Amino acid sequence: MDISTILKAYGIVNYELSPLGNGLINKTWLVKETSNGRNLVFQRVNHKVFKHPEDITYNIRLISDYLNEKYPEYLFTSPVKALNMSDMIQDDEDGYFRMFLYIDGSVTHNELQKPLQAYEAAKQFGKFTRLLSGLNMSELRTTIPDFHNLDLRFSQFIDSLKNAEPVRYAKASECIGFLVDNQGIVDEYKRIIISKDFKLRVTHHDTKISNVLFDSNNNGLCVIDLDTVMPGYFISDVGDMMRTYLSPISEEEQNFDKIVVRFDFFEAIVNGYLSEMKDELTEAEKKSIIYAGKFMIYMQALRFITDYLNNDIYYGARYEGHNLIRGLNQVTLLRLFLDQEYQFQAIVDHGTI
Repeated sequence: MDISTILKAYGIVNYELSPLGNGLINKTWLVKETSNGRNLVFQRVNHKVFKHPEDITYNIRLISDYLNEKYPEYLFTSPVKALNMSDMIQDDEDGYFRMFLYIDGSVTHNELQKPLQAYEAAKQFGKFTRLLSGLNMSELRTTIPDFHNLDLRFSQFIDSLKNAEPVRYAKASECIGFLVDNQGIVDEYKRIIISKDFKLRVTHHDTKISNVLFDSNNNGLCVIDLDTVMPGYFISDVGDMMRTYLSPISEEEQNFDKIVVRFDFFEAIVNGYLSEMKDELTEAEKKSIIYAGKFMIYMQALRFITDYLNNDIYYGARYEGHNLIRGLNQVTLLRLFLDQEYQFQAIVDHGTI
């Protein structure tokens, strides 16, 4: 890959290049222009995951133009246009590339250290959706079809049971039983998507902590990594924060004794999100805040176990039983979450609703 040729398409000739972040899908670099000191984020889009990168570019430009018109004071990492005025450069051999301005002084976190960070992140994701509430949803494109379609994920799980190798099925039997017993989470999702009380909104769909920019004082600045922004339900964003913020360890942890649910982080997520969205959400949506956590944790457990039973064809595996461990990890987290539902409800009832 000749990066210099791509950068020349943006008029960048003299620069320093270094890797940026640890994203699993796209490859990202920091570009420092030596001629003027400007810092840029340079990214290669993984077109194997995002089959139509032009839809991502379209969505980001649509959102950028809307925010510039309606909320020009909002900090948004707008795409930098190439010399030919396009938002993305396509290379026949290496795929698709794009550029954003780097927010000097900003920081990202790969792990949460304190509830304040969870509050600020939830506030930023809520603010993003709230500011875009006036955007015509019919104009926003779907970048990953059925990304958070729980009904489909459950159907794929059931299909995987039919063709699983007996040894793998046996090893996953406890997980399988638990997931089948909690099919009610799928039934609730099916009720939500046909309910008039649940609105399709501009939804980020990937609300891990690393997708928020902070300043040096842990104040949230804005959300980033907008490839999965598309029409969706609020349970996706709130649920993904609960799945990834409540426990101090990730789905990769093999020692399940380390998995805990942190009530102060739950409270921070709820209060941070509702500080922006409480007047936007319907009463039915507010009553489903706790369900959002069940929805996302359950779906991720389904996806890991399904992949394990399908011989690791989607996520791959770095070691034998990797996706089984991931699935068991998420099942453990979901058990703890379900056990604490009454305590969570008390927090919601005394929160900012």
